[in-house]
Amino acid sequence: MTAQDVRPRERLDCDLFVVGGGAAGVTAATVAARNGLHVVLVERHGFAGGGAVAGHSGTICGLYEATDNRTTAPVLAVHGFAGEFISRLEARGGLAAPVQYGKTFTRVHDPIVWREVSDDLLIESGVTTIYHAVATRVLVDGDSIEGVEVWTKQGPLDIRAKITVDASGDADLVAMAGLPNFVGDNGRVQNPTMIFRLLGVDVAAFKAAYGTDTIMPPDVSEMIIEANESGEYLLPRAKIWLFPTTRPDELLCNCTRIIGEDGRELNPLFWRDFSEAEIQGRRQAREYARFFKDKLTGCENAFVNDMAVQVGVRQTRQVEGVHKLLNSDVVRGAKFADGIARSPWPIELHAGTKPKVEWLLNDVYEIPFGCFVPQAGQNLMVAGRCLSAEHEAVASARVTAQCFGYGHAVGHASVIAARDNLQPRDINGADIRAILNKENAQLD
Repeated sequence: MTAQDVRPRERLDCDLFVVGGGAAGVTAATVAARNGLHVVLVERHGFAGGGAVAGHSGTICGLYEATDNRTTAPVLAVHGFAGEFISRLEARGGLAAPVQYGKTFTRVHDPIVWREVSDDLLIESGVTTIYHAVATRVLVDGDSIEGVEVWTKQGPLDIRAKITVDASGDADLVAMAGLPNFVGDNGRVQNPTMIFRLLGVDVAAFKAAYGTDTIMPPDVSEMIIEANESGEYLLPRAKIWLFPTTRPDELLCNCTRIIGEDGRELNPLFWRDFSEAEIQGRRQAREYARFFKDKLTGCENAFVNDMAVQVGVRQTRQVEGVHKLLNSDVVRGAKFADGIARSPWPIELHAGTKPKVEWLLNDVYEIPFGCFVPQAGQNLMVAGRCLSAEHEAVASARVTAQCFGYGHAVGHASVIAARDNLQPRDINGADIRAILNKENAQLD
């Protein structure tokens, strides 16, 4: 038996090749193209947005400082490209005002508007975007990444690039190339979640009953525990988050804890686990929706009107970078000379029936440029949640606002590497920081 694909192979040459159209990938591609690079981006879905859209995460987290002072207005901590993307969402009515999330604030977005804003950015900047395409193999010469083989319906593409950015979320190219990587905490990852939306909600009555904090109060958690233990409902997660959206009469529901039939935390890197997660996620979403309709004020006439294209994935494979963000860096608010992004977001560790949240109050920590540069290999960087970071650190650093910052930095680093024929490891992160500050990143 011989494997074959007789379809013609097409070759594309570019300066920068980006795999993945999430917040980090779109930002990196847009920034590099605006600065004169010929950029090609591939995305496996028919739209950009990554976990924010396909996974329906639904919120831009990581924008505002956390505080114990509930009377304080939101303090914006993240600027730069994130600010531009937010302005474009707002102009189309695709972003709600800040809402309370425990000790901080977040903003709910419209995933359809997100797709359209991403399309506009990529088109305006001249990026060649290839949707419905999957990277299958890296093209290497020794330890140098020369390009990537991509599957499309038309046939295989042989894409050659001076610099490649792995914004797949799962460090796919890093793994294909055999470069150093790791998975979670000795293989243990945060559980995935199936996020869904409820329509027909009396949002005013809902807020009157449960308050304006989108993390539901303890009495709701107690109701969930009691209902789950009674056997009437299958509700494996008790601490849940429900967000009013940009649309009338709607709640965004982040409440499922997807585990296998055998009780294991599922790892989306494994095809069996990923497939089971989708099935279990849909079942759980229906159970929570049924419980809300039966038990929660304002949800008496509610129904599921939308469900994520895929389960939301928080953590899988990560690169071993020249720098690794430590758990202690997050909790102590560490700052770095080559810090290219800042984050006020807590460690938000999803495992077990109750997510763990560890707050950093009235401060931010910084993420160094070296977290996106692999220890080995040439011509490759990563962007997004597959950065080099310890298990609990990535539970903070993975969120959306920071991914815009990562893409902003990696986009500029790609320009320097391609134009000056430099390896990413030879680029000074402090120089990238200076460039970002000139573009309103406000890192100093």
